[in-house]
Parts: sequence; C-alpha cells; structure tokens
Amino acid sequence: MTEEMLPTEWTLSTLRVRYAETDQMGVVYYANYLVWFEIGRTDLCLQHGFAYRDMEREDGLYIMVAEARCRYKAPARYDDEIVIRTRVTGMRKRVLIFGYEIYRQRTDELIAEGETVHVITDRDGRPRTLPDKYRGLLLGKAESRS
Repeated sequence: MTEEMLPTEWTLSTLRVRYAETDQMGVVYYANYLVWFEIGRTDLCLQHGFAYRDMEREDGLYIMVAEARCRYKAPARYDDEIVIRTRVTGMRKRVLIFGYEIYRQRTDELIAEGETVHVITDRDGRPRTLPDKYRGLLLGKAESRS
C-alpha cells in the first residue's frame, strides 16, 4: 500500500503524567513512552470505528509488536499534561506501522517521537492478512463502517 493512500491526520490522546511513571530524578521513566504509544494506538482504533478487543474476540486476530523505536527529545515530568499524536504510517498485507509524536501540552514542545511495527497474527501467533474491514476503517473509508 502506498503512502499516498494512507490518512495523514493524527489521532490525539491526552494524559497527565502520574508520579508512578517517574524515576528518582523526577523524569518519566523511558519505558513509559511505549505504554503511551499503546494508548495512542488504542485510541486510534477507537476513533476509526473499532475496538482492538473486538478484533481479538470476533476475528481471533492480534496486532503483535515486532519492532519499537523511540527517540527522546526532552524530559517529561510529573503532572505534565501530554498529547500523544498517533497515525498509521505504513500498511501492508500482514503489517501495520504506527507513528507517534508526544508533546508537552502547555508549551507544545516535542518530547518524543517513535514508531512501532506490528504483524497481524492469529491466536497461535501465525501471520494473517489484515481483513478488508479493518484496512478500510484505518484508511478512513466510510463504506467500511457499515
């Protein structure tokens, strides 16, 4: 699937940094950014008309992480309000790629950016093709929502 066909709009998720997400230095522990990426992916699915849980239950399909990358630009700290921007940046028969940008809401400062690569699998971990209904929803095609 070519990039021209992918939607360019970002899905936005907001949250406030919890104390438990910080380390001894008062900055967000690096692994929490991957958790925030997951929040962004979940919200993206919901905002595109389906719940990831439904994909598991109804179709027996899973979006397994095959690769994750995060580049840290500035520290996030306790009680910061952050915005997670998420979008689909790549889509192939059995692979989805999501891109992320995390901003400090107050200053609109980019604090991290990253990408996750996912393989569509069945319950046994075997690669499967992403069904057209999900492909259409992720691409924003209205006919896939009915």
